[in-house]
Amino acid sequence: MGKSIFNPERPFSADPDLQLLYWGKEQCAPGHSVGPGIRECYKVHFVHDGFGTVNVGERSFRLSAGEAFIIYPHVVTQYEADGDEPWTYSWIAFQGAQMGEILAGTSLTPDNPVFPMDLRLMPGLHEALSDALSNGGIAGLRLTALLYEFMFALTEAAPAAAAKPPIRKQDGYVHRSMDFIHTHYSENITVSQLAAHIGLDRKYFSVLFKEALGMPPQQYLLHYRMDKACDLLGSGSYTVGEVARSVGYQDALLFSKMFKKVKGVSPRQCIPPAANPDFVT
Repeated sequence: MGKSIFNPERPFSADPDLQLLYWGKEQCAPGHSVGPGIRECYKVHFVHDGFGTVNVGERSFRLSAGEAFIIYPHVVTQYEADGDEPWTYSWIAFQGAQMGEILAGTSLTPDNPVFPMDLRLMPGLHEALSDALSNGGIAGLRLTALLYEFMFALTEAAPAAAAKPPIRKQDGYVHRSMDFIHTHYSENITVSQLAAHIGLDRKYFSVLFKEALGMPPQQYLLHYRMDKACDLLGSGSYTVGEVARSVGYQDALLFSKMFKKVKGVSPRQCIPPAANPDFVT
């Protein structure tokens, strides 16, 4: 069973407007089932890979990569991984006085809980939340920002005024490839490997990816690696060489060149002064 990571920050009031509770991720075993049961809070599951079924009342929904479902408080819900291709999903749980107003602006209801999620946010949300915990005194601020960003993405994904947007099979492929990148970015992965992972022709996959995100998969991988490198360098705990190898570069000089190309500064300029012996006041 997947393990949840709990938000260590406590709310400033007994009835906060919006509060992040916990998050997690799990690669489910075939037939893994949860419920029927209820939750005391709102909880969204996002499907990264595979298939599963959600049952609410008399309705049943089959989900695949790129789709999400929301569990409402005190609503009996049951969900189960497919027996042959079980899903991998991540989750985020939250509560707050604003939730009724936020969800009133969407097409979501307890008996209509399924929706497509934003390509730019969801595949990496679990990692972003977990990384935020390493931000020391500003961790709580970053967690709150990510929660509000998620709420904005949710309202865009399931707008009340418009018809429910179609869930494209192609978006599911892109979600799966992004999830693969987020898991294996420190390895020597190629576009051919990404395409093979989701069972598509390399050229067709590259076209789908660029159409969805506005950049080819090689560029997305590069930017994701450099974002991770920024976080590691900013901690002041690692050398440039250690960071380079941690994000998939055995050659520190090549890493430095690519870092400056993407970020506009050298890696050493991202290391906090107290941890950088080359820093001159």
